[in-house]
Amino acid sequence: MPQRPQLSDEDLARVREYLDSPIHRVERQPFRPLRLLLVIWVVIGVISGAALLFARLLGAV
Repeated sequence: MPQRPQLSDEDLARVREYLDSPIHRVERQPFRPLRLLLVIWVVIGVISGAALLFARLLGAV
């Protein structure tokens, strides 16, 4: 397996400077799995309701 080349101290400093720049530091809200579950549940409910409505309008149900 080929080894990765080692970076010089100067290259590492440039990488750290790039990663520490403000554009790469985005404050994010904490992940909320229950909110995601609720959104998915609502979307599925709306799609299911629309499908039932169309089926009743077309006389399939």
